[in-house]
Amino acid sequence: MTKYILGIESSCDDTSAAVLSGTTILSNVIANQKVHSEYGGVVPELASRAHQQNIIPVVETALKRAKISKNELSAIAYTNGPGLLGSLLVGSSFAKAMAYSLEIPLIEVDHLQAHVLAIFAEKPGEEKLKPLFPYLCLTVSGGHTQLLKVNDYFDMELLGGTIDDAAGEAFDKAAKILGLPYPGGPVIDRLAQEGNPDRFKFSTAHLPDLQYSFSGLKTSFLYFVRDNLKENPNFIEENLNDLAASIQAAIIRSLTDKVKEVIRRYDLKDIALAGGVAANSGLRNAMLDIGKRYNRNIFLPSLDLTTDNAAMIAIYGYFKYLSADFSTIKATPYSSVRQRPK
Repeated sequence: MTKYILGIESSCDDTSAAVLSGTTILSNVIANQKVHSEYGGVVPELASRAHQQNIIPVVETALKRAKISKNELSAIAYTNGPGLLGSLLVGSSFAKAMAYSLEIPLIEVDHLQAHVLAIFAEKPGEEKLKPLFPYLCLTVSGGHTQLLKVNDYFDMELLGGTIDDAAGEAFDKAAKILGLPYPGGPVIDRLAQEGNPDRFKFSTAHLPDLQYSFSGLKTSFLYFVRDNLKENPNFIEENLNDLAASIQAAIIRSLTDKVKEVIRRYDLKDIALAGGVAANSGLRNAMLDIGKRYNRNIFLPSLDLTTDNAAMIAIYGYFKYLSADFSTIKATPYSSVRQRPK
């Protein structure tokens, strides 16, 4: 019997709903919130209000595109954290009410772990190679940067991560310094393709073990641009592409140096990339180069599965459904990894 899983994602500023048949994506609908662009970042209160407006039409559209009715659903999976609490409460409350009314299982999903498993979601008719357990996953987003040893769908061992800011935040901060619109990561990537990554040198943090740090890089970039603007008010305009390429190269170098260190320490043949920054063309190319140099299999998610989306929630929900790992309406959303229930 076909199992249809509805996924609901509302951890930040995108309201998303998806329907999967097994591991196959039947629909994946995302409603973006453009209101945040004028503030240069996500405003939590505005985000939660927009989720309330978007969630019903987004779910209805996902079911319509999947060509199924709500009564055919086998279970509902939703993001329970980490994320903005107001946003999470909208998605979790809707998922609980809908599952309760349909008398079907409810499945809570961790947002970061869902990013990792997005690589297993398939599109209709797609024959997709998938990483074999155990494998290494570099998860990079606006709020998180982690190196994970993925032993199976539910066993992910944290090898290292950032001690302060995330790589995606570094991209956005650099873009703000350069006067670029939010979100800045994609803009930096586009400009970098026309620039010289060796024009300016920015040092990266050298931390022990497999830890990352991007706060120092952000500060040094800020001071560098500020000092040069004092001498030349047109410095950014005259060097925009090279500045974008150089800061992107520094961030990518920091990320990939730790991946190379994992390769030296662990016998992991498969390496996957996940998270919003996985859409960055420079990082994708750098990971492919690592694969060729170290004889590793590199798995890159399709671009539509890198950003926050409900298909990744549904795929994790599907694996939990097979294990009968269900939750109750008493499950409480959590805003950070530290608050995740044991």
